[in-house]
Amino acid sequence: MTAMPWQAVVLTLFPGMFPGPLAFALAGKALAAGHWALSAMDIRTYADDRYGAVDDAPFGGGPGMVMRPDVVDAAVSDAVGRFPGLPLVYLTPRGRRLEQADVRELAGGAGMILLCGHYEGVDERIVDAWRPREVSVGDFVLSGGEPAAFVLLDACLRLRPGVVGEAGSLLDESFENGLLEYPHYTRPRLWAGRDVPEILLSGHHRRIAEWRLAEAERITRERRPDLWQRYVHTRRPTVAASKAQPHDNEGGWR
Repeated sequence: MTAMPWQAVVLTLFPGMFPGPLAFALAGKALAAGHWALSAMDIRTYADDRYGAVDDAPFGGGPGMVMRPDVVDAAVSDAVGRFPGLPLVYLTPRGRRLEQADVRELAGGAGMILLCGHYEGVDERIVDAWRPREVSVGDFVLSGGEPAAFVLLDACLRLRPGVVGEAGSLLDESFENGLLEYPHYTRPRLWAGRDVPEILLSGHHRRIAEWRLAEAERITRERRPDLWQRYVHTRRPTVAASKAQPHDNEGGWR
């Protein structure tokens, strides 16, 4: 029996933006192979006037426009009816900042419905009525929810089976163990007067694992003190056992 593809449903004023960058590289290959499916639904088609109006001025005055609750509600209702059981995610700067744990949770489900806001966002009554998961991809403001949707979808898709060729490569990435990732090097060994750290040429897998852990800790401590404090108090290991191999290869790579 063939497994159902992971379903991405995007409610947007600009359906032509999709799949956009998700049509390329790993996500694009996985889309073509049927590992995931995409439905971009045009919110504007749910407007009930001849002008297709989806926004109006905010009550109380102020700049900008607000997406109308009746139009957005019709779009969300249709999406939820067509794709029952999928979580509704509203992409907004005021949402909870996205973390890798959230990505793993969403990627582990059957898919999700993404509501892309525009202007000043959606009428608050939509949030009250539907209780979506409000997600922010960072402490900055974008022109709309679509770029954030690309970020969230890409992060989820690469965790799905059949998308990344070597699934083991996902285990050593930034945030997976509470740290930023350690540095990487490849050929040529000597480039622009800069050499590769000698330890990486030694063939001693245990020592290499220890060096990588130490570098990941150093980089995290210097660049993300918030992550470092969380790691120190909850997850810091005493040995690099998870990265060590049972035997050293004395030959090394040169």
